[in-house]
Amino acid sequence: MVTATFRFYEELNDFLAPERRKREFASTCARAATTKHMIEALGVPHTEVELILVNGESVGFDRLLQGGDRVAVFPKFEMLDVTPVLRVREHPLRLIRFVADAHMGGLAHLLRMAGFDTLYDNNFHDKEIEAIVVRDGRIVLTRDRELLKRRAITHGCYVHALKPPQQFCEIFERLDLGRGAHPFTLCLECNVPLHPIGKAEVLTRLPPSVRERFETFSTCDNCHRVFWEGSHWRRMRDLLNECMGIEPIPKIASGI
Repeated sequence: MVTATFRFYEELNDFLAPERRKREFASTCARAATTKHMIEALGVPHTEVELILVNGESVGFDRLLQGGDRVAVFPKFEMLDVTPVLRVREHPLRLIRFVADAHMGGLAHLLRMAGFDTLYDNNFHDKEIEAIVVRDGRIVLTRDRELLKRRAITHGCYVHALKPPQQFCEIFERLDLGRGAHPFTLCLECNVPLHPIGKAEVLTRLPPSVRERFETFSTCDNCHRVFWEGSHWRRMRDLLNECMGIEPIPKIASGI
């Protein structure tokens, strides 16, 4: 056994035992223990970590710890570019796509609303999610820290907020999603692209009030639901505006 000194910063402290938060502390490590092993043994999922310094040097998750090492662990930096020293992930994701665990249905719905490809099934098991990540290279969204510790899951977010609207804004801010958002372009049920459709083609499927008030429609080729501008989406648009910091977006989408 060897002993190393650890210090975790900012929100990573939320995962630690209270007596270890916002301070240096010593911890014994098994011989040949890596930074990843010890960080997760102390309670922090590796997906929450953006930068590790050992004795002032940027290292990856595979660095073997030695007696006397001083380990500083940082979360994602919002205002500081650490790319020149970043080593924990060698392959950034080219596409922002998500897979949400079984308890994140409300968040998945809101992300689809914003135009982000988000897989969700309330029957997803951890092994299924891990397989999806390996296959598609998606970002895992969960409140299950043990899921995020799985080796194959390289990109993930532990969602701190409890309610979907707050979860939505948390993920938007944390991952800086505003520039990649394309609101109301995906089916909220099927997660596939919507496309425009003429009013005449769907006229018989519309409620009388909708026929009178709306002219622009879109549809999903998978479930064949029809979407139109609708007042009950106002709160959703307001939420997008709040999280994205943009001017109000055009109204769209109630559906049948």
